[in-house]
Amino acid sequence: MFGLPLCALVMLGAGAAHAADAAPAPAGAAPATDNTGLTEIVVTATKRATNLQKTPIAISVVSDEVIADRHVQSLLDLADGGVPSLRVATFEARQSALTVGIRGIVPFDQNQTARDTGVGVYIDGVYLGRSQGLNAALFDVQRIEVLKGPQGTLFGRNTEGGAVSIVTRDPSGKFEGRVVAGVGNYGSHSVEGHIDLPEFHNIAIKLDGIEQHQDPTVKNPLAGQAGWNQYERTGGRVSAKWTPAPNFSAIVSYDKAKDENTPNYSQLINYNPNGLPVATLAQIAANGNKVPSGMIAPLSPLVTVSGGNRMTVADIGVPQQPSVDRTEGTSLRLNYHVMPNMELRSITAWRTVSTDQWDNSGGAHRTVFLPNTSFSRYSLSFLNQRQFSQELQLVGSIPQVEYVVGGYYFNERAQEQAATPSSNKWNSDGTGYTINSETITGPVTSSNQGWAIGQQFLQRASEAYAKSYAAFGQLTYTPEWMGDRFHLTLGGRYTNEHRHGTLYLVQGAATDFTFNQGVSRFDPLIVAAYDVKPTVNVYAKYSTGYRAGGANDRSQTFNSFSPEVVRSYEIGAKMDLFDHHARLNLAGYMMDRTGTQTDFDNVDTNPSSPTFNLHTEETRNAPGTSKIRGAEADLTVKATSRLSFNASYAYTYTHVPATPNPFLNNAMYQVYVVYTPRNAASAAVDYGMPVGHAGTEMKLHLDANYASSQYSFQNESVKTDASFVVNGRLSLASIPMAGDTRATFSMWARNLFDTTYIYRRSGANDAVLGDYGNFNPPRTFGGEVRITF
Repeated sequence: MFGLPLCALVMLGAGAAHAADAAPAPAGAAPATDNTGLTEIVVTATKRATNLQKTPIAISVVSDEVIADRHVQSLLDLADGGVPSLRVATFEARQSALTVGIRGIVPFDQNQTARDTGVGVYIDGVYLGRSQGLNAALFDVQRIEVLKGPQGTLFGRNTEGGAVSIVTRDPSGKFEGRVVAGVGNYGSHSVEGHIDLPEFHNIAIKLDGIEQHQDPTVKNPLAGQAGWNQYERTGGRVSAKWTPAPNFSAIVSYDKAKDENTPNYSQLINYNPNGLPVATLAQIAANGNKVPSGMIAPLSPLVTVSGGNRMTVADIGVPQQPSVDRTEGTSLRLNYHVMPNMELRSITAWRTVSTDQWDNSGGAHRTVFLPNTSFSRYSLSFLNQRQFSQELQLVGSIPQVEYVVGGYYFNERAQEQAATPSSNKWNSDGTGYTINSETITGPVTSSNQGWAIGQQFLQRASEAYAKSYAAFGQLTYTPEWMGDRFHLTLGGRYTNEHRHGTLYLVQGAATDFTFNQGVSRFDPLIVAAYDVKPTVNVYAKYSTGYRAGGANDRSQTFNSFSPEVVRSYEIGAKMDLFDHHARLNLAGYMMDRTGTQTDFDNVDTNPSSPTFNLHTEETRNAPGTSKIRGAEADLTVKATSRLSFNASYAYTYTHVPATPNPFLNNAMYQVYVVYTPRNAASAAVDYGMPVGHAGTEMKLHLDANYASSQYSFQNESVKTDASFVVNGRLSLASIPMAGDTRATFSMWARNLFDTTYIYRRSGANDAVLGDYGNFNPPRTFGGEVRITF
């Protein structure tokens, strides 16, 4: 049923992300039977603190120790596959927006005003509504919980594939903290500081600050312009916790961050793969400066066909400035213990994100050469979003029953305007080029105009509003008469939401295309779990989830589409074995998705066309049922007090029914799920050796991550390369200094063996040019010092 029997997965192992199993136990964790066993992991996926092994949900946990060992600075660093079921990629080549997917629920284009994600990303319980800004630096993360499968009951809309819950540290009320500083290749450097101040009049304050920098890994030959795959991230946060009474606390937090980045460079992988006759300049001139039918344009001698080699210097210099993402937010979390077994919680949050996107990564690798025509599509987008959310939770228990009930409100406004000028212009034979003016010197009549602020020929502009109300509840019944070994969980969430918007500009002309839609739905949950023995737990689960409907602002009329719905059937087992020295978790699932939101896109690459550079996209709900089938295994082994192993495997099968293609007269067209490898695996080893007698330790971490080839465009059968990435870290940890201060010195490397693979590839231009693609980052390495006090 799943392509591989679950028993085979036991041999293949599981979750590098479960290196958290070897981390120090969280507060309140139960100790192992001896000091060489695995410690308990506490998660909050069910809105209460529970033991990972007794929580009937497939979860991977990325601990703070794993984040340090893998040198994870932002969510994009999880793109190498440390959690095989979790897929993270850039939207197009842009680091200013991320695509996040779990278990084959991976949207192609959610980077819009009226589109939503299929996997919810949360920070301290607050949902982040837009893809933009997700790659900001991470603030003092305690752990990242990756919840697999629909989370429609407790988390709600847009969690049909799962949720990524980022949990940060609260103020402690004690004077303590740490400072981390490091340097590396490509001019990288980073510094972060986290300080807890002593509690004063029942108020504890925590301060966090961070800065991360990397120079480009692909240089731009145009003087004064940014290269590609560079970033400068800065941010700060202040949190205050007020505890006027033992049964009440209030935590208010404010954060602000800025991420300046450039996209990954797009390269021409091959030229004329269909073997068409190459038109001569004379033939093009005789045809009115157009390529004759059945032929292909010649390639400029300046353009490099890279094949599978990652470029370090671009062949064409183009104007390129960093995109700028600004995120800001305030949250208030209230916790009131009404009685010993009942707690009332409130999470109030306001957040905003703005993105100035500057993407000129294509150069001449996506545009047909014609004499004396413009090229290099400079994709500009200016988005502003603000959101407000309020959640109430009542969490408690009575004999034999644990429960969570609550309500949720979400309000969002998003506005965007976009332009796609051409920044360069060929000479008559492709042996040279000039740079177009960034300012408009004549009438604004085409897309090939300037790109200075206020000087763009805007291709589109839209705004959209969304409101969502929900009431939810979940209870777990553990009957005494079954020896407290059987647990039945029932849950449900009722949601009512409304979304509307206007596409008010298309190709520079004012329009009033609107959409208006609402939906009410109920998402149930049923879980039957049984403790075969205290350390072996099995469960069966049925749940649903959905991704909200909306409208595609890249269409010419703001065409709307309906929600997509997932029904999931899952079985699993969680086992602590060999006196807590091994931990094995297995899960198998079937998901049926209806109304699959499928994107068909078209970019006009013909310089002689009146719609040159225009990106048109239409979204259709696929007919019938999309099938997703999978199996997962996670294994952690603590061989000795010094040595531990972790491994993870995920098998994912997907199939979407043929869907009407609006660009081919609605002919039925086979479409695909993006960024979902059929097979993905990760493994890690950690070894620690005491040095001296003061708690100092030499620690070694190595992890390896594999993913088979995958699709990167929904309406293209072209696949990416398979990937294999190894990361490593060597540290001398906990060196005693003055007082309680300790220091850790480490060396790290990401992509240790400098493997090269194409993570995004398109063959859409095969008939006019060739495949283009984006490559994974090259090897990066550096050193770091960490001081804790």
